[in-house]
Amino acid sequence: MDFKPLMQTRHSVRSFRNELLSEELLNEVLEAGRLAPTAVNKQPFVFIVVNDPEKLKEIHEAYPREWFRKAPQVIVICGDHDAAWKRGIDGKDHTDIDVAIATDHVTLRAAELGLGTCWVCNFEPSKVTKALSLPEHIEPTVLLPIGRPEEAEIPPKKRKPLTDLVRFNGY
Repeated sequence: MDFKPLMQTRHSVRSFRNELLSEELLNEVLEAGRLAPTAVNKQPFVFIVVNDPEKLKEIHEAYPREWFRKAPQVIVICGDHDAAWKRGIDGKDHTDIDVAIATDHVTLRAAELGLGTCWVCNFEPSKVTKALSLPEHIEPTVLLPIGRPEEAEIPPKKRKPLTDLVRFNGY
């Protein structure tokens, strides 16, 4: 698929078929995240695929929404603050930026393969940290339910016009 139609059709999916993806298919989307550009090529992230039903229940408690409870698997994308590049002049930690780029690559590859995803950032990190026994320097940043979508129709995108978002040579 060409990139333009891919970015126009990728959308948040909140209704999945009750089937696990194969390890091969999961690796396809995770490889896209691995290949994402990162600051100084540090790759300060970890992808944790959660597909065990008992472990999923614990993850679902961090974001207790009915549609999320029905997701057959979730990729927990974590930032590794110890591995991240920090800008020398002010110490800015680029973990969140690198995680976001990797997550976007995963979602786009998933869409290209006919899979659905939905970024979830509004969750209780402490519950995810506990459920996955994450060390202190690893931060759960994105919960990404992934699977085959039940819905067939792609909703129209609601976005601001480009003229509201672009400036030249200053604000």
